[in-house]
Amino acid sequence: MPDALLINRRDLDFQLFEVLQAEALAQRPRHADHSRETFAAALDTAHAIAEEKFAPHNRASDEHEPTFENGRVRMIPEVREALDAYCAAGLLAPTKDYAQGGMQLPVVVAQACSALFKSANGATTSYVGLTLGNANVIERFGSEAQKGKYLAALLSGRFFGTMALTEPQAGSSLSDLTTSATPQPDGSYRIKGSKIFISAGDHELRENIVHLVLARIPGAPPGVKGISLFTVPKFRVHADGSLGLRNDVTLAGLIHKAGWRGTTSTLLSFGDQDDCEGELVGQPHQGLACMFHMMNEARIGVGMGAVMYGYRGYLASLQYARERLQGRPPAAKDPLQPPVSLVAHADVRRMLLAQKAYVEGAFALGLYAARLVDEQRTGTSEAARAEAGVLLDLLTPIVKSWPSQWCLEANSLAIQIHGGYGYTREYPVEQFWRDNRLNMIHEGTHGIQALDLLGRKAVAQQGAATALLGRELLSTVEQARARPALAAHAEALQAAWGEVQATLAVLAPLLRSDGDRALANASVFLEAFGHTVLAWTWLRQAVVADGALASAATPQDADFYRGKLQACRWFFQWELPRTAPQHALLRSLDDSALAMQDAWF
Repeated sequence: MPDALLINRRDLDFQLFEVLQAEALAQRPRHADHSRETFAAALDTAHAIAEEKFAPHNRASDEHEPTFENGRVRMIPEVREALDAYCAAGLLAPTKDYAQGGMQLPVVVAQACSALFKSANGATTSYVGLTLGNANVIERFGSEAQKGKYLAALLSGRFFGTMALTEPQAGSSLSDLTTSATPQPDGSYRIKGSKIFISAGDHELRENIVHLVLARIPGAPPGVKGISLFTVPKFRVHADGSLGLRNDVTLAGLIHKAGWRGTTSTLLSFGDQDDCEGELVGQPHQGLACMFHMMNEARIGVGMGAVMYGYRGYLASLQYARERLQGRPPAAKDPLQPPVSLVAHADVRRMLLAQKAYVEGAFALGLYAARLVDEQRTGTSEAARAEAGVLLDLLTPIVKSWPSQWCLEANSLAIQIHGGYGYTREYPVEQFWRDNRLNMIHEGTHGIQALDLLGRKAVAQQGAATALLGRELLSTVEQARARPALAAHAEALQAAWGEVQATLAVLAPLLRSDGDRALANASVFLEAFGHTVLAWTWLRQAVVADGALASAATPQDADFYRGKLQACRWFFQWELPRTAPQHALLRSLDDSALAMQDAWF
């Protein structure tokens, strides 16, 4: 498989080392053993395994999805082979301490490695992504006994993990969960209830599966304040880590989705025989706070997954447009003139440029979020660490939702470029679209992310997080204003940020007096805010590209930098202007949707 089909490695290196300056992280004590060379070696290893073990069965796992036979899950053997190679390379714990079997890599480098696997085969990668999130929750909130039983097994890939939140009757409304957890004399709990849409909820890829389950202890307060978190293993685990008897966790059925067909999506039943043992994680009634640690990681992971599906589609359609000969330029009047490649047509270049702007801009955002995690953990001052955490919290709804909307649009454009072949299974772009469509719902819909952004994050502490983002954004504006080629973009971004501030000045006070009206169009605010943030990521890239262009070492490097500048120009000309009318509508407090009545549909 050609290298470029997983990612444009030149873009990856540009983002990491030129824009985010990841090499500087090696100067921090935690990463002192590392250098740009070791970072590149980790990326090379990940790329090789993704290319050789994950990508080849991406189509096969889609066409031969897991089946439920005689109470057991069966799947193609290539899935286990790929995951064996992943775990053997230590890629489940790249950021962890050496003592835990980790590599102490910066999070931004680990996220770049993970992106390669998501590009190659998102369905197979989901098993290890969920496992790492599960391990992180146990590491942070679990007891010493729980860490001893589970942590090493999860980080080595001996066990895999899940998170079990959603229930059939509740959907995204976690306050309506009914799964119960009854305390036992030995300190354990008996879990009883059902969970649905549990990704990787059952399989035989590893010797055990550790579920993190949200449930209610009898007498708990109603709503989300009464939810607790429990470890519920498929097989009970002794204190020394060895396996005991099968726990009372039953696979009730598999769910068959449009995409991610290689990932088991399950309906699980806990306690059918009244013998499902669980252990409390953290304090009673604090389960949602514990689980949000995993959910926020998962939201960023979903966003990066959406980016990489879009990226794969972009590269596939670019390759197709260069190879496919079809049609002639409008000025060509001679029908005997040979056809030209699709990329020679302006409308095809428009669709390719839109894809490039969406996926490379979103890729920059996802890696920036990972770089914020590094700053939060190893920043050189307490203030820097705190500010990174505030920015990450604000941007998480954007990191999740913007790529899952606009990189899906990139997938749609990739199909369009392929023409009639695009929606056939002889070409991969239709699968990329199907797989990516799930990300609009994974870890919370746009509506849920929008409520989080507008109802909480953007206005918390009198808008402190938004003000901090504005400071960072306007710093980039000042850098760009000093460059003639970028000065107009700088003015446009400053104006767009002014629109965000003006809208918040109207909506923030309304949240206190009429929350329903203020939040009725929150999804439009999410989109406008997200487009402004993406314009910022493009201007950050453009500042670096403009500075590097004059000293480009090769013609290929010069073309790369010009491509960045052109994609930035396109985003500022065609995408950022969308936001002004959106803000005007938001500030008008139009209630078309809010006032609509059920009977009128």
